[in-house]
Amino acid sequence: MKEKFVVIVEDNRGDEELTTRALQGSGICHRLVVLRDGAQALDYFLGRENERPRPLPDLILLDLKIPKVGGLEVLKRLRADERTRLLPVVVLSSSTKPEDVIGAYRSGCNSYLNKEIDFSEFMEATKVLAQYWLTLNVVTVEEARVL
Repeated sequence: MKEKFVVIVEDNRGDEELTTRALQGSGICHRLVVLRDGAQALDYFLGRENERPRPLPDLILLDLKIPKVGGLEVLKRLRADERTRLLPVVVLSSSTKPEDVIGAYRSGCNSYLNKEIDFSEFMEATKVLAQYWLTLNVVTVEEARVL
């Protein structure tokens, strides 16, 4: 099986640690990169002019409430760029406000998970999420580049 690569965009170290533990516990994810704010995420994915592009992940886990550039704006800009348009993006947010959920889907997220659930539920949900997006989901990043 190909090594799976996940990028987590999360400014809260506690949430990052829980998510990382759950992904590692899934036995599926082999490589993780953590980005702390929206500006760092945009720089990582879209880069700067004359900069060599970085490898794209199999999955992005994106918090909405991140500093510098908010998660919805990051998502919109990822969807506007040809290179990142088809990457699976799952929003992990503590917000259950309808405007946040609807805004995330309108901006192009593939799924929305509430992080404000108890520890064991979060761990299990994250493992199931990893299993689905990293092993069961049919379109891979490589295939999306060819389409």
